[in-house]
Amino acid sequence: MADFNLSDSNHSSFILMGIPGLEAAHIWISIPFSTFYIIGLLGNFMILFVVGKEHTLHEPMYLLLCMLALTEIGASTSIVPKVLCIFWFNLKGITLGGCLTQMFFLHAGSVTHSAVLVTMAFDRYVAICNPLRYATILTNERIAKLGLVCLTRAVLFVLPLPLLLSRQPFCASRIIPHTYCDHMAVAKMSCGDITVNRTYGLVIVFIVLGFDLTLIALSYGLIIRAILRIPSKEAHQKALSTCTAHICVMMMAYPIFLFSTLTYRFGQHIAPYVHIILANLYYLLLPALNPIVYGVKTKELRDKIRKYICGMSSTGPVIPNLCDKRGSLGSNILLVASIFSRLL
Repeated sequence: MADFNLSDSNHSSFILMGIPGLEAAHIWISIPFSTFYIIGLLGNFMILFVVGKEHTLHEPMYLLLCMLALTEIGASTSIVPKVLCIFWFNLKGITLGGCLTQMFFLHAGSVTHSAVLVTMAFDRYVAICNPLRYATILTNERIAKLGLVCLTRAVLFVLPLPLLLSRQPFCASRIIPHTYCDHMAVAKMSCGDITVNRTYGLVIVFIVLGFDLTLIALSYGLIIRAILRIPSKEAHQKALSTCTAHICVMMMAYPIFLFSTLTYRFGQHIAPYVHIILANLYYLLLPALNPIVYGVKTKELRDKIRKYICGMSSTGPVIPNLCDKRGSLGSNILLVASIFSRLL
Protein backbone atom coordinates (compact mmCIF):
# COMPACT_ATOMS: atom_id res chain seq x y z
CA MET A 1 0.00 0.00 0.00
CA ALA A 2 1.04 3.57 -0.52
CA ASP A 3 2.37 5.65 2.34
CA PHE A 4 -0.38 7.65 3.97
CA ASN A 5 -0.01 11.40 4.35
CA LEU A 6 -0.24 11.72 8.11
CA SER A 7 0.08 15.24 9.44
CA ASP A 8 1.22 15.98 12.99
CA SER A 9 -2.37 16.33 14.15
CA ASN A 10 -3.15 12.87 12.89
CA HIS A 11 -0.70 10.88 15.02
CA SER A 12 -3.17 10.38 17.88
CA SER A 13 -5.02 7.12 18.12
CA PHE A 14 -8.66 6.66 17.37
CA ILE A 15 -10.85 5.02 19.99
CA LEU A 16 -13.05 2.14 18.86
CA MET A 17 -15.96 1.97 21.26
CA GLY A 18 -17.14 -1.52 20.36
CA ILE A 19 -20.94 -1.75 20.40
CA PRO A 20 -22.39 1.48 21.87
CA GLY A 21 -25.15 0.86 24.37
CA LEU A 22 -24.05 -2.73 24.99
CA GLU A 23 -20.69 -2.09 26.67
CA ALA A 24 -21.74 -4.01 29.77
CA ALA A 25 -22.45 -7.08 27.64
CA HIS A 26 -19.18 -7.04 25.69
CA ILE A 27 -17.84 -10.11 27.52
CA TRP A 28 -20.97 -12.10 26.75
CA ILE A 29 -21.09 -10.91 23.14
CA SER A 30 -17.48 -12.02 22.71
CA ILE A 31 -18.51 -15.67 23.22
CA PRO A 32 -20.47 -16.04 19.95
CA PHE A 33 -17.99 -13.74 18.19
CA SER A 34 -15.00 -15.88 19.09
CA THR A 35 -16.92 -19.12 18.48
CA PHE A 36 -17.99 -18.13 14.96
CA TYR A 37 -14.48 -16.86 14.20
CA ILE A 38 -12.82 -20.12 15.27
CA ILE A 39 -15.40 -22.21 13.39
CA GLY A 40 -14.82 -20.08 10.29
CA LEU A 41 -11.05 -20.49 10.48
CA LEU A 42 -11.24 -24.24 11.03
CA GLY A 43 -13.82 -24.77 8.29
CA ASN A 44 -12.02 -22.70 5.67
CA PHE A 45 -8.59 -24.10 6.51
CA MET A 46 -10.12 -27.59 6.30
CA ILE A 47 -11.32 -26.82 2.76
CA LEU A 48 -7.89 -25.44 1.79
CA PHE A 49 -6.18 -28.50 3.29
CA VAL A 50 -8.45 -31.10 1.65
CA VAL A 51 -8.43 -29.45 -1.78
CA GLY A 52 -4.67 -29.01 -1.59
CA LYS A 53 -4.06 -32.66 -0.64
CA GLU A 54 -6.53 -34.26 -3.06
CA HIS A 55 -5.43 -33.98 -6.69
CA THR A 56 -8.87 -35.10 -7.85
CA LEU A 57 -10.22 -31.83 -6.44
CA HIS A 58 -7.81 -29.67 -8.43
CA GLU A 59 -10.67 -28.49 -10.61
CA PRO A 60 -12.06 -24.99 -11.30
CA MET A 61 -15.02 -25.30 -8.93
CA TYR A 62 -12.85 -26.26 -5.95
CA LEU A 63 -10.14 -23.75 -6.79
CA LEU A 64 -12.81 -21.05 -6.71
CA LEU A 65 -13.99 -22.41 -3.38
CA CYS A 66 -10.43 -22.04 -2.08
CA MET A 67 -10.37 -18.43 -3.28
CA LEU A 68 -13.62 -17.83 -1.43
CA ALA A 69 -12.12 -19.38 1.71
CA LEU A 70 -9.01 -17.18 1.48
CA THR A 71 -11.05 -13.98 1.15
CA GLU A 72 -13.18 -14.96 4.15
CA ILE A 73 -10.14 -15.78 6.28
CA GLY A 74 -8.49 -12.49 5.32
CA ALA A 75 -11.53 -10.27 5.84
CA SER A 76 -12.56 -11.78 9.18
CA THR A 77 -8.98 -11.82 10.50
CA SER A 78 -8.59 -8.13 9.64
CA ILE A 79 -11.25 -7.18 12.22
CA VAL A 80 -12.15 -9.98 14.67
CA PRO A 81 -8.86 -10.10 16.67
CA LYS A 82 -9.13 -6.35 17.31
CA VAL A 83 -12.81 -6.69 18.23
CA LEU A 84 -11.94 -9.38 20.78
CA CYS A 85 -9.18 -7.16 22.21
CA ILE A 86 -11.84 -4.48 22.76
CA PHE A 87 -14.26 -6.93 24.37
CA TRP A 88 -11.75 -8.81 26.53
CA PHE A 89 -9.00 -6.34 27.42
CA ASN A 90 -10.63 -2.95 26.76
CA LEU A 91 -7.85 -2.17 24.24
CA LYS A 92 -9.78 0.36 22.20
CA GLY A 93 -6.96 2.47 20.76
CA ILE A 94 -5.85 2.21 17.12
CA THR A 95 -3.54 4.49 15.17
CA LEU A 96 -4.70 6.25 12.03
CA GLY A 97 -2.31 4.15 9.93
CA GLY A 98 -3.60 0.96 11.54
CA CYS A 99 -7.17 2.10 11.07
CA LEU A 100 -6.72 2.86 7.37
CA THR A 101 -4.87 -0.43 6.83
CA GLN A 102 -7.69 -2.36 8.48
CA MET A 103 -10.20 -0.46 6.35
CA PHE A 104 -8.34 -1.37 3.17
CA PHE A 105 -8.12 -5.08 3.89
CA LEU A 106 -11.70 -5.55 5.07
CA HIS A 107 -13.23 -3.64 2.14
CA ALA A 108 -10.85 -5.25 -0.38
CA GLY A 109 -11.86 -8.62 1.03
CA SER A 110 -15.55 -7.80 0.55
CA VAL A 111 -15.08 -6.66 -3.06
CA THR A 112 -12.93 -9.71 -3.84
CA HIS A 113 -15.54 -11.97 -2.21
CA SER A 114 -18.22 -10.54 -4.50
CA ALA A 115 -16.03 -10.97 -7.57
CA VAL A 116 -15.34 -14.61 -6.70
CA LEU A 117 -19.10 -15.23 -6.37
CA VAL A 118 -19.53 -13.81 -9.89
CA THR A 119 -16.81 -16.13 -11.19
CA MET A 120 -18.49 -19.08 -9.48
CA ALA A 121 -21.78 -18.17 -11.19
CA PHE A 122 -19.95 -18.17 -14.54
CA ASP A 123 -18.46 -21.56 -13.63
CA ARG A 124 -21.98 -22.97 -13.03
CA TYR A 125 -23.19 -21.42 -16.31
CA VAL A 126 -20.46 -23.12 -18.34
CA ALA A 127 -20.91 -26.43 -16.50
CA ILE A 128 -24.64 -26.55 -17.24
CA CYS A 129 -24.97 -24.72 -20.57
CA ASN A 130 -21.72 -25.87 -22.22
CA PRO A 131 -20.73 -29.08 -20.41
CA LEU A 132 -18.77 -30.52 -23.35
CA ARG A 133 -16.55 -27.43 -23.52
CA TYR A 134 -16.22 -26.96 -19.76
CA ALA A 135 -12.71 -28.43 -19.54
CA THR A 136 -11.43 -26.25 -22.38
CA ILE A 137 -13.15 -23.00 -21.35
CA LEU A 138 -12.36 -23.13 -17.64
CA THR A 139 -8.85 -24.48 -17.19
CA ASN A 140 -7.00 -24.18 -13.89
CA GLU A 141 -4.68 -21.61 -15.43
CA ARG A 142 -7.63 -19.50 -16.57
CA ILE A 143 -9.19 -19.71 -13.10
CA ALA A 144 -5.91 -18.48 -11.59
CA LYS A 145 -5.93 -15.52 -13.99
CA LEU A 146 -9.56 -14.74 -13.12
CA GLY A 147 -8.61 -14.83 -9.43
CA LEU A 148 -5.83 -12.34 -10.09
CA VAL A 149 -8.30 -10.10 -11.94
CA CYS A 150 -10.69 -10.26 -8.96
CA LEU A 151 -7.92 -9.24 -6.58
CA THR A 152 -6.61 -6.47 -8.84
CA ARG A 153 -10.10 -5.03 -9.26
CA ALA A 154 -10.59 -4.97 -5.49
CA VAL A 155 -7.27 -3.17 -4.90
CA LEU A 156 -7.95 -0.55 -7.59
CA PHE A 157 -11.44 0.21 -6.32
CA VAL A 158 -10.71 0.15 -2.57
CA LEU A 159 -7.28 1.80 -2.39
CA PRO A 160 -8.68 5.34 -2.95
CA LEU A 161 -10.79 5.02 0.23
CA PRO A 162 -7.89 5.14 2.72
CA LEU A 163 -5.87 7.46 0.49
CA LEU A 164 -8.66 10.06 0.44
CA LEU A 165 -9.17 9.79 4.20
CA SER A 166 -5.45 10.14 4.89
CA ARG A 167 -5.64 13.69 3.53
CA GLN A 168 -8.53 14.70 5.74
CA PRO A 169 -8.10 16.78 8.92
CA PHE A 170 -9.59 15.01 11.93
CA CYS A 171 -11.35 16.63 14.87
CA ALA A 172 -10.26 16.45 18.49
CA SER A 173 -12.97 13.88 19.20
CA ARG A 174 -11.72 10.64 17.71
CA ILE A 175 -14.19 8.23 19.27
CA ILE A 176 -15.53 5.85 16.60
CA PRO A 177 -18.81 4.21 17.65
CA HIS A 178 -17.96 0.93 15.98
CA THR A 179 -16.00 -2.30 16.47
CA TYR A 180 -13.75 -1.70 13.46
CA CYS A 181 -12.68 1.07 11.10
CA ASP A 182 -15.54 1.18 8.63
CA HIS A 183 -15.04 3.75 5.88
CA MET A 184 -17.99 6.00 6.74
CA ALA A 185 -17.42 5.64 10.49
CA VAL A 186 -13.90 7.08 10.08
CA ALA A 187 -15.00 9.67 7.51
CA LYS A 188 -17.48 11.12 10.00
CA MET A 189 -14.57 11.86 12.35
CA SER A 190 -13.21 14.38 9.84
CA CYS A 191 -13.60 18.14 10.29
CA GLY A 192 -13.28 18.68 6.54
CA ASP A 193 -15.57 18.16 3.57
CA ILE A 194 -16.21 14.44 3.07
CA THR A 195 -18.48 14.78 0.03
CA VAL A 196 -15.92 13.06 -2.21
CA ASN A 197 -15.43 10.25 0.31
CA ARG A 198 -19.16 9.73 0.72
CA THR A 199 -19.79 9.83 -3.04
CA TYR A 200 -16.96 7.45 -3.88
CA GLY A 201 -18.15 4.98 -1.23
CA LEU A 202 -21.61 4.92 -2.81
CA VAL A 203 -20.07 4.59 -6.28
CA ILE A 204 -18.29 1.42 -5.16
CA VAL A 205 -21.48 -0.02 -3.69
CA PHE A 206 -23.70 0.69 -6.69
CA ILE A 207 -21.23 0.14 -9.53
CA VAL A 208 -19.26 -2.83 -8.19
CA LEU A 209 -22.13 -4.69 -6.54
CA GLY A 210 -24.60 -3.61 -9.23
CA PHE A 211 -22.28 -4.95 -11.92
CA ASP A 212 -21.67 -8.18 -10.01
CA LEU A 213 -25.34 -8.82 -9.28
CA THR A 214 -26.23 -8.12 -12.93
CA LEU A 215 -23.70 -10.70 -14.14
CA ILE A 216 -24.93 -13.24 -11.57
CA ALA A 217 -28.56 -12.67 -12.59
CA LEU A 218 -27.61 -13.02 -16.27
CA SER A 219 -25.75 -16.28 -15.58
CA TYR A 220 -28.66 -17.79 -13.67
CA GLY A 221 -31.16 -16.57 -16.25
CA LEU A 222 -29.26 -18.51 -18.92
CA ILE A 223 -28.92 -21.49 -16.57
CA ILE A 224 -32.68 -21.59 -15.93
CA ARG A 225 -33.39 -21.31 -19.67
CA ALA A 226 -31.04 -24.23 -20.38
CA ILE A 227 -32.57 -26.34 -17.59
CA LEU A 228 -36.13 -25.75 -18.83
CA ARG A 229 -35.13 -27.14 -22.22
CA ILE A 230 -34.17 -30.46 -20.63
CA PRO A 231 -37.12 -32.86 -20.82
CA SER A 232 -36.16 -35.02 -17.83
CA LYS A 233 -37.28 -33.83 -14.38
CA GLU A 234 -34.47 -35.84 -12.82
CA ALA A 235 -31.98 -33.93 -14.95
CA HIS A 236 -33.65 -30.69 -13.80
CA GLN A 237 -33.04 -31.57 -10.17
CA LYS A 238 -29.48 -32.72 -10.80
CA ALA A 239 -28.58 -29.51 -12.63
CA LEU A 240 -30.17 -27.28 -9.98
CA SER A 241 -28.49 -29.22 -7.16
CA THR A 242 -25.07 -28.16 -8.49
CA CYS A 243 -26.10 -24.52 -7.96
CA THR A 244 -27.70 -24.88 -4.52
CA ALA A 245 -24.61 -24.18 -2.44
CA HIS A 246 -23.68 -21.11 -4.50
CA ILE A 247 -27.22 -19.71 -4.25
CA CYS A 248 -27.25 -20.25 -0.46
CA VAL A 249 -23.95 -18.38 -0.07
CA MET A 250 -25.20 -15.45 -2.17
CA MET A 251 -28.46 -15.26 -0.22
CA MET A 252 -26.44 -14.95 2.98
CA ALA A 253 -23.84 -12.51 1.67
CA TYR A 254 -25.53 -9.81 -0.38
CA PRO A 255 -28.57 -8.93 1.79
CA ILE A 256 -26.47 -8.48 4.95
CA PHE A 257 -23.80 -6.47 3.13
CA LEU A 258 -26.26 -4.16 1.35
CA PHE A 259 -28.34 -3.59 4.48
CA SER A 260 -25.25 -2.79 6.55
CA THR A 261 -23.78 -0.45 3.92
CA LEU A 262 -26.96 1.49 3.16
CA THR A 263 -28.21 1.84 6.75
CA TYR A 264 -24.96 3.50 7.75
CA ARG A 265 -25.70 6.26 5.24
CA PHE A 266 -29.48 6.45 5.26
CA GLY A 267 -30.73 4.59 8.34
CA GLN A 268 -30.59 7.39 10.89
CA HIS A 269 -33.57 5.94 12.78
CA ILE A 270 -31.98 2.50 13.23
CA ALA A 271 -30.34 1.91 16.62
CA PRO A 272 -26.51 1.98 16.24
CA TYR A 273 -26.02 -1.35 17.98
CA VAL A 274 -28.35 -3.04 15.45
CA HIS A 275 -26.28 -1.78 12.53
CA ILE A 276 -22.97 -2.67 14.18
CA ILE A 277 -24.05 -6.20 15.08
CA LEU A 278 -25.31 -6.81 11.52
CA ALA A 279 -22.09 -5.38 10.07
CA ASN A 280 -20.06 -7.79 12.19
CA LEU A 281 -22.29 -10.73 11.26
CA TYR A 282 -21.18 -10.32 7.65
CA TYR A 283 -17.58 -11.06 8.69
CA LEU A 284 -18.56 -13.78 11.19
CA LEU A 285 -21.48 -15.77 9.77
CA LEU A 286 -20.26 -16.11 6.19
CA PRO A 287 -16.84 -17.63 7.05
CA ALA A 288 -18.51 -19.97 9.56
CA LEU A 289 -21.44 -21.11 7.41
CA ASN A 290 -19.95 -21.26 3.91
CA PRO A 291 -17.74 -24.32 4.61
CA ILE A 292 -20.73 -26.05 6.18
CA VAL A 293 -22.97 -25.24 3.19
CA TYR A 294 -20.42 -26.52 0.68
CA GLY A 295 -19.49 -29.47 2.91
CA VAL A 296 -23.11 -30.63 3.03
CA LYS A 297 -24.11 -29.81 -0.56
CA THR A 298 -21.00 -30.86 -2.53
CA LYS A 299 -20.70 -34.65 -2.62
CA GLU A 300 -17.09 -34.91 -3.82
CA LEU A 301 -15.82 -32.49 -1.19
CA ARG A 302 -17.98 -34.13 1.48
CA ASP A 303 -16.57 -37.57 0.66
CA LYS A 304 -12.98 -36.36 0.83
CA ILE A 305 -13.58 -34.60 4.14
CA ARG A 306 -15.23 -37.79 5.43
CA LYS A 307 -12.15 -39.75 4.42
CA TYR A 308 -9.85 -37.50 6.45
CA ILE A 309 -12.17 -37.30 9.44
CA CYS A 310 -12.67 -41.06 9.57
CA GLY A 311 -8.91 -41.51 9.19
CA MET A 312 -8.36 -39.32 12.27
CA SER A 313 -10.05 -41.96 14.46
CA SER A 314 -8.09 -45.13 15.12
CA THR A 315 -11.04 -46.77 16.85
CA GLY A 316 -13.60 -46.20 14.08
CA PRO A 317 -16.37 -43.68 13.65
CA VAL A 318 -17.85 -42.18 16.75
CA ILE A 319 -21.14 -41.18 15.13
CA PRO A 320 -23.21 -43.95 13.45
CA ASN A 321 -23.18 -43.81 9.63
CA LEU A 322 -20.53 -41.07 9.70
CA CYS A 323 -18.29 -43.06 7.34
CA ASP A 324 -21.17 -44.47 5.31
CA LYS A 325 -21.08 -42.75 1.93
CA ARG A 326 -24.79 -43.35 1.56
CA GLY A 327 -25.58 -41.33 4.68
CA SER A 328 -28.60 -39.04 4.75
CA LEU A 329 -28.59 -35.26 4.94
CA GLY A 330 -28.77 -35.57 8.71
CA SER A 331 -25.64 -37.70 8.81
CA ASN A 332 -23.89 -35.25 6.47
CA ILE A 333 -24.66 -32.42 8.87
CA LEU A 334 -23.34 -34.58 11.71
CA LEU A 335 -20.20 -35.12 9.67
CA VAL A 336 -19.58 -31.40 9.34
CA ALA A 337 -20.36 -30.87 13.02
CA SER A 338 -17.94 -33.63 13.96
CA ILE A 339 -15.16 -31.86 12.07
CA PHE A 340 -15.31 -28.93 14.42
CA SER A 341 -15.81 -31.05 17.56
CA ARG A 342 -12.71 -33.09 16.74
CA LEU A 343 -10.59 -30.05 15.84
CA LEU A 344 -11.75 -28.05 18.84
